[in-house]
Amino acid sequence: MSLLILASTSRYRRELLNRLGLPFDTARPDTDETPLSGETPQSLAARLSSAKAEAVALLNPQAWVIGSDQVAEFDGGTLGKPGGREAAIAQLRAMAGRSVRFSTGVCLARAGRTPLQALDTTTVRFRALTADEIARYVDAEQPFDCAGSFKSEGLGITLFEAIDSQDPTALIGLPLIATARLLREAGFILP
Repeated sequence: MSLLILASTSRYRRELLNRLGLPFDTARPDTDETPLSGETPQSLAARLSSAKAEAVALLNPQAWVIGSDQVAEFDGGTLGKPGGREAAIAQLRAMAGRSVRFSTGVCLARAGRTPLQALDTTTVRFRALTADEIARYVDAEQPFDCAGSFKSEGLGITLFEAIDSQDPTALIGLPLIATARLLREAGFILP
């Protein structure tokens, strides 16, 4: 079996990849995440997932490396991680009753091989939210390290009217359906 590395220190991505039952290591990719001029959220997610995987693969030529990146698009711009309570409340207040689109790229790379890539797009439709509901949610879950200020795998699910997606794990940060497909293409054995 080939060595597998997750080019991420995200606990969310690590927890997701654990579901596939394959042994893997993690490595922090040294990647500039600055968007290019005129770059779409989809292109940014695809480019960054590839850059992360390929950067770690260069340092580990015997390993297959998974890189992933997610970009949240709202109101013509991108949403970052709020970092704190007030920013999380402001993000959720702005998104209440509206939709946010998440583009999640995944890339499986190995030195000397053509990278394998996939992109998942998920749309989250928020229900109308009161100021009290937002504050209670933010205080309960403290989603300060999540783009969009919510955790769909936790209490954040209560904020939505609907999630339109082909892969619910993509919203958490790593589309496992696509990742499993790419791993099978590379020769990994999965159930």
